[in-house]
Amino acid sequence: MKKELSSKISLLVLTLLVMWPFSSNAESELTVGDPAPEFELIDQYRKPHKLADYAGKWVVLYFYPKDDTPGCTTEACNFRDDIFRIRALNAEVLGVSLDSAESHAKFAEKHGLPFPLLSDAGTEVASAYGCLTSMGPLKYAKRHTFVVGPDGKLAKIYRDVKPKKHAAEIIADLTNLQAE
Repeated sequence: MKKELSSKISLLVLTLLVMWPFSSNAESELTVGDPAPEFELIDQYRKPHKLADYAGKWVVLYFYPKDDTPGCTTEACNFRDDIFRIRALNAEVLGVSLDSAESHAKFAEKHGLPFPLLSDAGTEVASAYGCLTSMGPLKYAKRHTFVVGPDGKLAKIYRDVKPKKHAAEIIADLTNLQAE
């Protein structure tokens, strides 16, 4: 009886997940050459960051779903491990998720992350960049990355990010973009 009930509950949960609407908030998809949407968000130390603060530099603005989850941790730690190579290319890394500044502080401290993690709890920035999505009532940022050039325009967009290889991909592409 217990096994049958457990099986029925599992089937019900699976059915709800399949039927529950997945939605994406990509009003108009950004393309390379578009001006990067401006923002002001706080980091894990509650320090405000604006895109304009980075004028004249390359910015690697990466969106990720959730602090301290496997893929997000892999991606963040790879950026951490390659931060000197990225900064040598006159670029700064900024991570963005819908998590709170407090959650970011724990995540950054636990993994020794040397770059700002920005809290987009209001979802405006993820929405502006076309990264906001939801699964039923759960909202999160898709794993997308935008390289913003020193001129404030989008130089490269990644919508199919593989966390293990992404930092190396960014370094290679920044090198190529700067050679053009």
